[in-house]
Amino acid sequence: MTEAILLVGGKGTRLRPLTVNTPKPMVPAAGVPFLTHQLARARAAGVEHIVLATSYLAEVFEPHFGDGSSLGLSLEYVTEEEPLGTGGAIRNVASRLHSGPDEPVLIFNGDILTGLDIQALVATHSSSGADVSLHLTRVEDPRAFGLVPTDGTGRVTAFLEKPQTPEEIVTDQINAGAYVFKRSVIDSIPTGRPVSVERETFPELLSAGAHLQGMVDSTYWLDLGTPQAFVRGSADLVLGRAPSPAVPGRCGDRLVLPSARVAPDAKLTGGTVVGSDAVVGEGARVTGSTLLAGAIVEPGAVITDSLIGAGARIGARTVVSGAVVGDGAQVGPDNELREGVRVWCNTTLPAGAVRFSSDQ
Repeated sequence: MTEAILLVGGKGTRLRPLTVNTPKPMVPAAGVPFLTHQLARARAAGVEHIVLATSYLAEVFEPHFGDGSSLGLSLEYVTEEEPLGTGGAIRNVASRLHSGPDEPVLIFNGDILTGLDIQALVATHSSSGADVSLHLTRVEDPRAFGLVPTDGTGRVTAFLEKPQTPEEIVTDQINAGAYVFKRSVIDSIPTGRPVSVERETFPELLSAGAHLQGMVDSTYWLDLGTPQAFVRGSADLVLGRAPSPAVPGRCGDRLVLPSARVAPDAKLTGGTVVGSDAVVGEGARVTGSTLLAGAIVEPGAVITDSLIGAGARIGARTVVSGAVVGDGAQVGPDNELREGVRVWCNTTLPAGAVRFSSDQ
């Protein structure tokens, strides 16, 4: 296994306002762009060449990662002019691959944090002789996911849409967003139009008698599609619950980047990240949260399970819990932002203006 495709073209709509100025894979998690963790784990598994399928804010990727040599990788970038879906994006970068028709190509979704044993997935693909192999994971409540049942040998038997009734929940196995494709299968995906591997490619391959193999790997897995999940994923990386060789420091209760300033009596716990040039004032308490570059938390503020955007300011004694504050927003003193609240980029909230929660 020497090459892979990373699908990083999504708009990250569910993550707004985090993704207004930054594509989802470039939002910092545990002190570095989330994509850095994926690239580092792929390299550690022996991948050498990766093609990034970009679209939304595509221009930010290459200036940051360059040719990939700093990570020990060879990186290439292909930009979709129009959104092509997962399958269309995979087909759109096929010309950059070096693999022969029967060789394996690893494919990752750019918003999944996982402890997947990549080498084991590749080994399963090779030993089973599959056309496509899928990483499957088990979840307690699969109603929000498409189900992927397998037979006793791990061969995929069906792709089922999100179950609506208890009778439809025939398995707790779901598609976990990492695959190994035989190169020739990639070349068979239609060109020039949107294609979904989940809804079109995989079911059609199954109907045609292709061999799709599932490998259940129930190590750490998290879809970072919502702000709450993204904050949790970053904290889990800092705490060491989610594995990554790219965390810029020792795992522990907090990660404070070198240029940040934290008052001696401030309390940082739960995998909190304090980004470069961020400031945490006297008596502030920050738990399980991420403060992006240049964010300021004034004295006595309490931040819990939240993300504070780049250059944002949280006023003295303000409480932020389970919320997202966008880049450059100014939240005055003595406000209270509770579960689900999202403050848009560059918004200004005066002192004591907000004391509410939202389920949106």
